[in-house]
Amino acid sequence: MKNLKLMIVFSIVFLGISAVVVFIVASDEEVVTVSVSSKPVEFIEPVIKTNVYAKNSISSYRGLGAWVDSFDADPNYLRGSSTVLPSDALEMSENRIRTLFLQSSRSQDRSNQLISDPWYLTEFLLNAHANGLDVVAWYLPKWSDNGEDLERMLALADFEVLGHKFDGLAVDIEWNRDDLEYQERSSRLVELSKGLRENLEDRVLGAIVMPPVVTDVINPNFWPEFPWVELADVYDVWLPMNYWSFRTEEHADSNYYNSENIKLLRNNLKDQNALVHAIGGVGIADGNALPDPGEPLATIDDLDGFVFSVAATKAIGGSIYDWATTGPVARNELAENFKLIYPDLYKEK
Repeated sequence: MKNLKLMIVFSIVFLGISAVVVFIVASDEEVVTVSVSSKPVEFIEPVIKTNVYAKNSISSYRGLGAWVDSFDADPNYLRGSSTVLPSDALEMSENRIRTLFLQSSRSQDRSNQLISDPWYLTEFLLNAHANGLDVVAWYLPKWSDNGEDLERMLALADFEVLGHKFDGLAVDIEWNRDDLEYQERSSRLVELSKGLRENLEDRVLGAIVMPPVVTDVINPNFWPEFPWVELADVYDVWLPMNYWSFRTEEHADSNYYNSENIKLLRNNLKDQNALVHAIGGVGIADGNALPDPGEPLATIDDLDGFVFSVAATKAIGGSIYDWATTGPVARNELAENFKLIYPDLYKEK
């Protein structure tokens, strides 16, 4: 065994130095030979390169959607345990949800950033895209005069993780619990909206608005002289919050309430072809145990009227606010009904 030699070669990269170390081990009587050579190598910062995934299309507002707010899912705002998880994107997909509408920033956000916790956003965004869902980020402005609302929306437009971006952006236009005169509130809304359009140019923007039956008929003092016409050319799609579960008597009928709101919305915009994604609810009680939203829930018996009105008004899509308070039986019924009224969107693969 004296003539047996063993050669061991190590290639090492350490602190920017490339080294090759050779050990030659022979018999007990022979000397071990060590050979070392090295040369500097260029340090390369690791970067994950991937194509940016962002649809930015009206398509994100077509068909059936699902809504998730901060109090359902964002760790900074939970009132207990999460009622919606990123992994629920799989169930959404199985129930023919095409788009997840995700609250993605809040004024004075507890994450101390312009956007919500990036890990929260990342998990939902990647899970949704992995299951074939688009994601529209939405934000509730509170009409600050320091540019905060615009900054937050632009930060959402820029948010990107591993090449994935939000497929759409929507502004939740409803906050009136402030000390502003309605003229000033409207002025700040118009300024924010035009600032978004100027900065984001061709990005698709959605306007989540109060139902006109409320602002025009039931409670005109909610937001007098709402600037519909000034906003008409800024937003690409309108999402009225047609929550009939709050209403009484004739307004509680899901068909009438949704249809009337869409009619008045288009009249106010002076555009009978305005694109609408109708939001119904709140929630759908279907006999299953659901989280308590602290508000009256709609019932599964209301779904036929809602879906009929979505089709009759030629809305491009619809949804129930929100996913957590819509029971599993109702989710399935919505999926089947939306397949019927939007057959081109739900062709079998």
